[in-house]
Amino acid sequence: MSYGGRQQNLDYGRIAKLGFFAGAAMFIIGAVGGVIGRSLAAGMPDVAGQLFISLEVVGVLVGLLVPLVFGIVLPLVE
Repeated sequence: MSYGGRQQNLDYGRIAKLGFFAGAAMFIIGAVGGVIGRSLAAGMPDVAGQLFISLEVVGVLVGLLVPLVFGIVLPLVE
């Protein structure tokens, strides 16, 4: 059964690696930014602290879900 002649040549391994490293980078930026922001800037706004915490959480989610989806699920579905 043809799906409209849709041809995709995605490099799932490369996307999974880049997604993991992007998630790891977001986590590291959030963690380091939170620690440095609290130690250097005594008057760091609460919004900035929440931004760093959110960046850590999103980094963990991206780092875990992108390799799962692009490294395991999509190659099996295709």
